[in-house]
This record gives sequence, structure tokens and C-alpha cells, in this order.
Amino acid sequence: MKKVITGNQAVAYGVILSRVDVISAYPITPQTTIVEELSELTASGRMKTVFLKVESEHSAMAALIGASTGGVRCFTATSSHGLAYMHEMLHWASGARLPIVLVNVNRAIAPPWNIWSDQSDSLSQRDTGWVQLYCEHNQEVLDTVLQAYRIAESVKLPVMVVLDAYVLSHTSEPVEIPTAEEVDAFLPPYCPEYTIDTQEPMAFSTIATPDHFLEFRYKIQKAMEQVPEIAKKVNDEFRSRFNRGYGAIERYGKEEADILLMTSGTVTGTSRIVVEKLNRKGYDVCGLKIKRFRPFPVEEICKEIKGAKKVAIIDRNLSAGVGGIFAQELRASLYSREKRPQIFGFVSGLGGRDITPELIEEAIQYTVDHPQPEEEILWLGLKK
Repeated sequence: MKKVITGNQAVAYGVILSRVDVISAYPITPQTTIVEELSELTASGRMKTVFLKVESEHSAMAALIGASTGGVRCFTATSSHGLAYMHEMLHWASGARLPIVLVNVNRAIAPPWNIWSDQSDSLSQRDTGWVQLYCEHNQEVLDTVLQAYRIAESVKLPVMVVLDAYVLSHTSEPVEIPTAEEVDAFLPPYCPEYTIDTQEPMAFSTIATPDHFLEFRYKIQKAMEQVPEIAKKVNDEFRSRFNRGYGAIERYGKEEADILLMTSGTVTGTSRIVVEKLNRKGYDVCGLKIKRFRPFPVEEICKEIKGAKKVAIIDRNLSAGVGGIFAQELRASLYSREKRPQIFGFVSGLGGRDITPELIEEAIQYTVDHPQPEEEILWLGLKK
């Protein structure tokens, strides 16, 4: 069935089809319509789940930690300061190895107050031990929610699905919605290895002395290292069943090029048009979409940028004092390699400002014209 729906509705369909047992919710713009939709479906009896109305985002994640420890499939959604308020509990979820799925609708962090999109909220949580997956369009949003549960329950780590505010969350696009039977064949019921059981008492998230704590973190790292292989298998199966799929990265445009443009989220859709236009004009450029930010797809990227002389990265985020976070991650991942391209780190689109085709073309033209960046951070569309 194909329907024209918003990104937030696509999330809701993904949650319904995943047969989630417990949803906790606290509203914050622009994710509110996700949990409103799920609340209505639950209240009407069309969705058989427990819907918890909590008093804060911190409580929303705390409630799911309890529910997931009890052995059920869980979901919540948030944005911006809501995600920041969850920060402590995000560590608890990953440290406890709970396969919770959270959808974050990217929204800028205040002050000044801003309800529009940039990725600084989700990327500021990059060290909490959550897998992070970024979406380009509404079809990918729905499909990624379904895949997220398979990945989370396979590696025993929580997964954050991320989409841009308004550009996706409140914009309608045609989305192919699979049947419940099709999804059931892809996503089996959750069967946890360890769960609260009064007949077999266990201790969960108890204190760990210095003799044991290091090993807990080692195992989280090893689980993260399994994600690339497991996510690829999940995506391959998804593609075989539904005739569409999404890798950790996706190259588009020319097969070989001296200049590569790296993007994530909705700016990728605009970049595809710009790259195609410049290719017709004879520019030696191709595009690279990054879907999976955590764990960062180092090996996949290195294969794709082999032979490129320059990489331009457009970051819709900012780590103050460093620059764009995707650019920072790429520089770090390439540091130990003998041959590495020149990195041009652009920052634009903060607080929901449009990243237009003209700005993307400007970034590419700058990269063509300069042997190396003149500054560590190259600002696009800055008012002077």
C-alpha cells in the first residue's frame, strides 16, 4: 500500500508494524505528532500496546529502561532539549545493553530558541553508546525503524533513528507501507536472553568495582564493532523482501572522481541534483551519503574515497571550537593512512536555514578552486 504521509507519520507506521509493546511519551516540537498518532491508535484499541504518559523526557527513557529490562519491545521519540534531558538515561540504556529504539527529530539546541532543524542535538549524544542512523526521505524513515529493531536486538544495543525537522517530519511524500504479515516475516518477536523473572532472580545494572567495570565497556565496544556486519545482513534481507535498501554509505554520480561531496540527512537529496548538474557540465565530482554515524563507517568510506584528491563535507551541525562533526570524524579516521585526500569542512543550515542548490554548488566550486581549505571551518550562507 502506498500513501502520501509525513515523516512523523512514517515513524508511527514503523512502530505499529514493529509490534512495539511499550511506548513512553513526552511531547516536544517537532516530534509531538509521532506520539500523538500512536496515542490515538492505542486509545482506540487499534494498537495493542502500553502507552505511558510521563512527566519528562528523562522519565520517558527511564520508563523504557525498566520495560526493556522486563523483556518487551520499546519505543520513544524526542527532539532537541528533550534528547539533552535524556542524556543520563541514554548511558543507562546502552550500559545495560537494552535494545530500545528512539526516534530523534533533529532540532537546534537553544539559546536562542529555535524549533527548526540541525543535527547538533543527536550528534551531541555521539558518545552515549547508541547506534545512530540518519535518514534522507520518508520512505527511508519507515524502513529504518523496522531495521533498527533487528539491529538493536541482534547486538543488544539501543538504536537512534534520526530525521530532519519539518523537511521530513512535517512534509508529505509517497511512502510504500508493507503489510503486517510482510513485516512479521522480517522482524520476529523479541526474545531477550536475560529478563526480569521472579522465578529466577537476577541483579541488573548493579555496582561494578574497578576489577570489572573495564570489561563492561570493552563488551559494548565489541558489540559496536559487530554492527557493520549485522546491519549489512539486515539490510540485505530487507532489500530481498521489499526491493529497497540503504547501506551505511551510498555513492552517487560518477564512479570515479577527483572530488567527493559528503552529506547526511535531507541535504543529500538536494546534493544529488547538484552533482548530476555539475557532471553534465564536466565537473569531476561525485556524492557520498552517510547514513550510519555510529559506529562511524570508516572502512566503507575509505573504499569509496580511494582515488579522490579532495573531499568536501557539508555539516548541518557544529562542535564549537572544532567545526563540523562529520568532518571531524573523517579527519580522525583518515589520520593514520598514508594516502588521504584533502578535507574541506563546510558548516551550513544551522537552525533550519536552507541549504540551497546554490550553496552546495558554491561548496563544490570552492573545493575545485583551492588546493587546500583557507580556514578550518568554511561557512556556507553566512550573513556578513
